[in-house]
Amino acid sequence: MKMFASERKNIIMQILQEQERITVKDLAKEIGVSEATLRTDLSKMEMEGLLTRTHGGAVLNEESNNEMSFSAREKKNKQEKMQIAKLASEFVKEKQCILLDASSTVLEFARYLKEQPIRLTVVTSGLQTALELKDNPDITVILVGGLVTKGSTSIEGTLGVSILDNVNIDIFFTSANGFSVESGLTDFNLYEISLKKEMIKRSNKVVALVDSTKIGSNSSAAFAGLNQIDALITDQQVSAEMYQELVAHNIEVITPQ
Repeated sequence: MKMFASERKNIIMQILQEQERITVKDLAKEIGVSEATLRTDLSKMEMEGLLTRTHGGAVLNEESNNEMSFSAREKKNKQEKMQIAKLASEFVKEKQCILLDASSTVLEFARYLKEQPIRLTVVTSGLQTALELKDNPDITVILVGGLVTKGSTSIEGTLGVSILDNVNIDIFFTSANGFSVESGLTDFNLYEISLKKEMIKRSNKVVALVDSTKIGSNSSAAFAGLNQIDALITDQQVSAEMYQELVAHNIEVITPQ
């Protein structure tokens, strides 16, 4: 059966995230396609910033490995993420059911929510997010099922997505590795992207929590266009051009006063 380039890319990223390095020869055996095809795939993926070509293979770029660099990303721009978390809490009302992704920015938001006197149901794909919230007796935590990869902080893939059909999601809070007018919300982990797309379909409202270092940049693939986002919360004013474009798409833009 013919395998699409996107499927090969997913498999290559999965192997890389487990092993951190691969050879074209081993990949050809694993995937069952020619070495020439794989060399083309790896060159394209290098151009996308996902990996670095080596003699006979490739190594994973650290910033491409969502799990490997999660602790580093969690520490990065912490003050900005705390600001965003406080602003995001204004959207949350008593007894709502909210959905949280597995990003470090949304984890900061979960930490803020944990300390608030509010009754909530929280559905999440983030293992750390679930562990963070479980100690608050007023918050019911539901973990989306699926694949947990080595060293992972998140559920990957869409195996457990059917659980979202059994709850009414008021708001989905999500972050991204990049946000631009052209592409919307973008990320690099293709398994998480597929899950986020399903989460967006099942949510009544989508609120993007994106620190200012990600604004105006793009990552490997988009998971939400401007027409799917209801609000953007960030820690600095966006450019006048971007603001006008977002407002034209009925996106509420929220920044600290």
